[in-house]
Amino acid sequence: MSELVHVGQDGLVRCPWSNMDDLYVRYHDDEWGVPVSDDRGLFERICLEGFQSGLSWITILRKRENFREAFAGFDIETVAKYGPEDIQRLMGDAGIIRHEGKIKATINNAQKALDLIAKEGSLAKYFWAWEPRHDRNISETIPPLTAESDALSRDLKKKEWVWVGPTTMYAFMQAVGMVNDHATDCHSWKSIEEKRNQFIRPL
Repeated sequence: MSELVHVGQDGLVRCPWSNMDDLYVRYHDDEWGVPVSDDRGLFERICLEGFQSGLSWITILRKRENFREAFAGFDIETVAKYGPEDIQRLMGDAGIIRHEGKIKATINNAQKALDLIAKEGSLAKYFWAWEPRHDRNISETIPPLTAESDALSRDLKKKEWVWVGPTTMYAFMQAVGMVNDHATDCHSWKSIEEKRNQFIRPL
């Protein structure tokens, strides 16, 4: 068995990072790498990846429901209308990450997401166009970023999105199923491959 996995108390083999917390286990088993095609879901994940920058992902998972409440379930049109009073409210909300730059980035990106939807038809159509055309060599170490995540980051920045660096964008691509970075010995690897194979890419 690969050193890149561990056996949980339930006997299932998982990626090693999921061993840290029960929330991590559920996220790993039920969500990480499962293809996401709805715009709200994509917007939530790109926002949360931005908030995670410089922090541990478990911090975000523990505050996820608070984030959803604070940002109206990540409804894009609602968040795009947030103004100074909302920023003040969010800065006073101990249930989320009170980082003014990241809060303003979320509002800005909601506004830019509406522009992108108007042009492309959906966030899903835009983001899934950046899916890598070839799988990464599974014997290689998982990279912090890729040529595709760097290109996506640069394109979003041209569209005036913020807090969307190439490392953050690769974490986003992993989260929404554009790549399958589960270890091949992990019990989730095969199911994620099946889900990706069955997934109908947005047109």
